[in-house]
Amino acid sequence: MRRLWLRWSLLIIFVAVLGVVFVTMGEWQLDRLAQRRERNATTIANEQSPVRPYEQVFTRPITDADQWQRVEARGTFDADHQFIVRYRSNGNLDGYEVVTPLHTVSGVVLVDRGFIPLPQGAQIPSAAPAPPTGEVTVVGHVRRNEKGRRAAITPVDNQMRLINSDAIATTLPYPIKSGYIGLLAVQPEQAGGFQPIRLPDLSEGPHFWYAVQWFMFAAVGVAGIVVFIRADLRARREERENATEAPATV
Repeated sequence: MRRLWLRWSLLIIFVAVLGVVFVTMGEWQLDRLAQRRERNATTIANEQSPVRPYEQVFTRPITDADQWQRVEARGTFDADHQFIVRYRSNGNLDGYEVVTPLHTVSGVVLVDRGFIPLPQGAQIPSAAPAPPTGEVTVVGHVRRNEKGRRAAITPVDNQMRLINSDAIATTLPYPIKSGYIGLLAVQPEQAGGFQPIRLPDLSEGPHFWYAVQWFMFAAVGVAGIVVFIRADLRARREERENATEAPATV
């Protein structure tokens, strides 16, 4: 019996360690679910709020809480300092985006003029479509700087993979605001086949069911202990019964 107790103790310790890991992973998934719900709620609230003058928002570094508000800005595009953002996706389409500085009376803000799809195998052009000339009025979403490796955010020959105003500012002869505007509409209208950037996925993702799976793994481990111990006890009982029923030998 002492040997059985040792086996059971080791099994319980092993399952307890795994159980702690499984429960921790489940709680982590629930935490991610809560974060995603909060982010989705902020996105919906910001996107549905009235359009604001961009000067009221771009007064500080843009954060996640600022994103997807709609703002309006008036100014002139700087066609001499355009940037192509390579390898972008919009829905199920692949292509590129174009970022152009917009000079306003209160400073310069970057404007992502939109997404241009490319046929499969087509090369990204070296020059971006020209922006509208003269004074324009743009309406778009507030976007924070994208984060990544230096090689991804630093423009080389006016091209990069991520939009980061801090990195772009090092290549411009004037200061710019933090973050950028993701264009929804511009007057006068622009040519070039631009598409607005879609809102992020607002589903809750698989986090809830991942959490359920981790908790189920923990429950299976506990149930496994019970099954294992009952099997040992049943085997021990059968051994005793067989020993009792065995005929005595001379």
